[in-house]
Amino acid sequence: MLDRRKFLRLSAISSAAALVGRSFAAHRSPFATPAANGTPIVISTWDFGKEANAAAWEILKANGSALDAVEAGARVPEADPTNQSVGLGGRPDRDGHVTLDACIMDALGRCGSVAALEHVVHAVSVARMVMERTPHVMLAGEGALQFALENGFAKENLLTEQSRAEWQEWLKTEKYEPVRNIENALPGGAPNHDTIGILALDAAGDLGGACTTSGMAYKLHGRVGDSPIIGAGLFVDNEVGAATSTGVGEEVMRIVGSHTVVELMRQGHSPEEACRAAVERIVRRDAAAAKAVQVGFLALGRDGSYGAYALQDGFTFAVKSGATEQIIPVKHHF
Repeated sequence: MLDRRKFLRLSAISSAAALVGRSFAAHRSPFATPAANGTPIVISTWDFGKEANAAAWEILKANGSALDAVEAGARVPEADPTNQSVGLGGRPDRDGHVTLDACIMDALGRCGSVAALEHVVHAVSVARMVMERTPHVMLAGEGALQFALENGFAKENLLTEQSRAEWQEWLKTEKYEPVRNIENALPGGAPNHDTIGILALDAAGDLGGACTTSGMAYKLHGRVGDSPIIGAGLFVDNEVGAATSTGVGEEVMRIVGSHTVVELMRQGHSPEEACRAAVERIVRRDAAAAKAVQVGFLALGRDGSYGAYALQDGFTFAVKSGATEQIIPVKHHF
């Protein structure tokens, strides 16, 4: 237990972070150089990333920070009850709990995350508050919820009637008992869209990234995927680039996927080449298992270049930069 003196000291640290945290977002990394042609860029996983990009672009076009942009973008699918893989309306775990994972990272290497968070729509904003108001990187479960409520977030029921009905239908046909690798059963297979990862480069040349998800449908209660894990679901290095992932998080965690992609970019690989090399590591580890799941990586370079690669067909990503707005199908291994 903390004695009173230690408690007060920790509280002072947290209070100071609360006062200056947002101002840090205006500080630039020593590696920042103006974006190519002075034009910022934002990219997001999946076709629904288009709406997230639009929100992020409103900040980027006004010379706002990449950090603010990726948070604003990630909040869009979090609040969409029809998107059953992120935030409100997300499919529950096998016990009927909607649990959210999210993280955020800026150009200075600061990061925050939450895991197995219930009852709060905007997990990405809680993650940012962890980054800015505490000396920690991650809060989980009841502790994450307590922190969110103490900092003004509303407690809400995230399980919509549609997601509840689908879960109850699933219970009729699936055995309600712990099963090894149950997460890899459908809907955790190749077509599963279970995450939004969003990366941005602002006009001043700083990178930022965020990742948020409700995780795999009907997962074991307490399961945490790659999305809130810095280096797995997201990694930002302002000297090199940023990367995020989507798909079956267990496979991403085994190779610390997003960090791997960024380090391959550091070695001179293009974003697409780095994403492909990371996918190929997964395949080499267990080619037979890789055929049954989807994993995709998306990367953004310091120069504004971008690329992606996936295990399976079907992965797409959205791009927004100036007048350019695209949904791009991703090259894949199988």
